[in-house]
Amino acid sequence: MRAARIPVSLLLVVAASACTSFYEVPIEMPIQAKLDVTPFSRVLVAGFVAAGSEDVDTNLETVRLLRSQLRQKSSLKVIDSDVLPLQEMALRDLPQPAAEATAEPATPPAITDEKDLDLAGRVFADTDYWKKVGEEFQGPLIVTGTLLFQSHARSGYVQREQEVYDSFGRRRVVPVRTYMERKGFILKPKFIFIDGRTGATLYSETFREEVLYNAEQSTPALSSYFELMDRLLPSFLTTLSTQKIRGSRVLLR
Repeated sequence: MRAARIPVSLLLVVAASACTSFYEVPIEMPIQAKLDVTPFSRVLVAGFVAAGSEDVDTNLETVRLLRSQLRQKSSLKVIDSDVLPLQEMALRDLPQPAAEATAEPATPPAITDEKDLDLAGRVFADTDYWKKVGEEFQGPLIVTGTLLFQSHARSGYVQREQEVYDSFGRRRVVPVRTYMERKGFILKPKFIFIDGRTGATLYSETFREEVLYNAEQSTPALSSYFELMDRLLPSFLTTLSTQKIRGSRVLLR
């Protein structure tokens, strides 16, 4: 029995050594939509309640970006309309400042952080309001939510690659841990999908992305916003429609 195994092993070695060529095969993997949108033929990106950096109008930029993406990658007809005044509506839900016996007027409430966004989120539970919006646009799927885009700083050890040369001039790349001060931005959107026929919330999902740069690097807030949104868009789109993820596999021949 032992002698019989030897030729088989030799054949496997020979066969493996004969596989000297490789070829790449493209593949596509479908990712099913998280939300059934078959009852709808139209979609309204209504607007968002935003907080954080004032350098970017994240409400308008997000509406434009999502409408553009949905036109390209969704079967739903995208409705062109003015952005709803959700920011003003949400401000009414914030606690009003107490009146003081001074000559100075009270500071009006403002949506500045994540806590304010949580309070302002009550506007999305107003089914009567959203049903009225839906009636105006023939019962579409409504996309809305909250946006937090704010600056962020972090310090700590970062691993980077560094070139080194030995006494013979041979080059190597070695990992080096360096203490660095870094700054950047955090983007945390909560997308809420509302049935325009009933005003009820169908689905919601929160995302969080962060980007950090060297402290000496000056990156415009708008550029960082688009960089972070670019990471989020595939997940947003899979909520509404089946998307295909393209990749490849390497096979032996």
